[in-house]
Amino acid sequence: SGAPAARGSHLALCSFPSLQSPAAAARSAPSEVEPRQRRAMEGYRNATEVQMSQMVVPFHTNYRGELSIGQLLKWIDTAACLSAERHAGCPCVTASVDDIYFEHTISVGQVVNIKAKVNRAFNSSLEVGVQVSYEDLCNGKQWNVCKAYATFVAQGKPPAKIKLKPLIPQTEEEKIEYSIAAERRRMRLAHKDTIKGLITNSPVQSEGENRECNTVVPAEKTRVESVELILPPHANHQGNTFGGQIMAWMENVATIAASRLCRGHPSLKTIEMFHFRGPSQVGDRLLFKAIVNNAFKNSMEVGVCVEAYGHEMEVSRRHINSAFMTFVVLNGDGQPCTLPVLKPEPGDGERRYKEASARKKIRLDRKYVISCKHTKGPLCA
Repeated sequence: SGAPAARGSHLALCSFPSLQSPAAAARSAPSEVEPRQRRAMEGYRNATEVQMSQMVVPFHTNYRGELSIGQLLKWIDTAACLSAERHAGCPCVTASVDDIYFEHTISVGQVVNIKAKVNRAFNSSLEVGVQVSYEDLCNGKQWNVCKAYATFVAQGKPPAKIKLKPLIPQTEEEKIEYSIAAERRRMRLAHKDTIKGLITNSPVQSEGENRECNTVVPAEKTRVESVELILPPHANHQGNTFGGQIMAWMENVATIAASRLCRGHPSLKTIEMFHFRGPSQVGDRLLFKAIVNNAFKNSMEVGVCVEAYGHEMEVSRRHINSAFMTFVVLNGDGQPCTLPVLKPEPGDGERRYKEASARKKIRLDRKYVISCKHTKGPLCA
């Protein structure tokens, strides 16, 4: 869409003979071309940009009449995948999703507006940025809900390997996102090592001793297990399960686990960075396991593990992915409540407990890199 505008500007400059001398024309050209270029850029639209608008109806909501985060994740994944495929020119699958921070809830009757576009293409993967806002049709006001970054992998026909064409950023905003995409990619690859290093070098102290709460909940009381059969509506045009559908099921079991700790109705605030380790197809069974890993004063982390299997569960179970979600419980004034103390299970439970504290420590630091609004200029790739 940007290219035709640029060509139109060039033709407009060349269609009429100049009445000035060549020297005068040369001196005046920059002042004439720059405004034309600016006008062309005003109508510019990224070729990979995908927009989606959805009216929130009761079917999409939870018990509070607010849009289910699971439903929102499905819309985000769909828009991001379509954007990735526009650039790749072939099918793409969700490989990972960075941290998502949810700033507002969305109610029935409001409109969700989603804009997705490719920030950068690497060898066979792409980073897609997704901006989500909602609109109140009665007063016309709009609010930002979240910003997400998802990585997709292009899939060609085997045995051919995909080599994606590079993405050339045009606007200042695109150049910033392009530069920061390389840093976000480095952080994704180093995420596990960062967690391990923090646990090893900085032993995490329990918050329970300083909390004004006498209630202690054993972690095993929060455990949830649920199974889903993958049907054609759950899969994309390649027969692979939608990443957004898996995320929606994960959010469901995580919410149940969080509810068992607080004996209330928790709100999802953050989804930690996670990776899809492998695909699942129509006919597979997905086994979801969730448990509260750690409960802090005003928030809790829930871990969710997903495994896929066929008819024989014990023979062919495959680890699809794991994710960590942070929940809060709000009182009538919208303020976070103090949570019970969690007693971790011995062994793996204690490891998960420590890792949850480590993730909490690095989450804020990573948030500054995830969002380019904290950056005043492009970073070196």
